Amino acid sequence: MEILHIAVPAAIILVIFALIVLWWAVKHGQFDDLERQGMNILLDEEPKKKQPKDTHSTTETTSSNKGTDAKP
Repeated sequence: MEILHIAVPAAIILVIFALIVLWWAVKHGQFDDLERQGMNILLDEEPKKKQPKDTHSTTETTSSNKGTDAKP
């Protein structure tokens, strides 16, 4: 029975916290459009092509090699 002195206030605090979170979500529009996210999975999207990670262009490499490869 002594546990009720801790459990009841803890439950009340938990319910108050849940109500505050629910109020915040409604106030900030989290429940405005419930169907859009469900329909997004049905849409086909083209996979994006990855850009090559090589940051040097071929002209830079060629021009820089000309000066170092030339023999006197």
